[in-house]
Amino acid sequence: MRAIVAGPARELAGTIHVAHSLFARMKGLLGRKSLDSGEALWIKPCKGIHTIGMRFTIDAVFLDGDNRVVAQIPSLPPNRISPIYRRAASVIELPAGTLAGIGLAIGETIEIL
Repeated sequence: MRAIVAGPARELAGTIHVAHSLFARMKGLLGRKSLDSGEALWIKPCKGIHTIGMRFTIDAVFLDGDNRVVAQIPSLPPNRISPIYRRAASVIELPAGTLAGIGLAIGETIEIL
C-alpha cells in the first residue's frame, strides 16, 4: 500500500505497513532500528502515540475517519508521548524529516492505495 496526498498529488509513503490488530498496534515500531525513507506504519484506530522504548525519531500524521489531516508532529524523539487528538481515527508514522519535505497542511486528504 501507498499513501498519497490528494490535491497537488505527492507521495507521503511508498510502502505502508498496517497495524490494525490490537497486538500490532501495541507493538508499533518497537524493536525496529529505523524506518527507511518512503516507509511508514499506519495505526488504526489511534488517537495518540508514544515513542517510549523506541530507538529513533519519527514524524506522525493524525487522520480523521475520512483520512483528512487533523494534526502532525514532526521529529517526535524517543521516549515521548504525543497529545491525544479527539478527532483522530488513525496515525501514520514516518521517518523523521518526511514532513519537512512534503509541505503537508491540516485538512489535506491522504489517499491510502
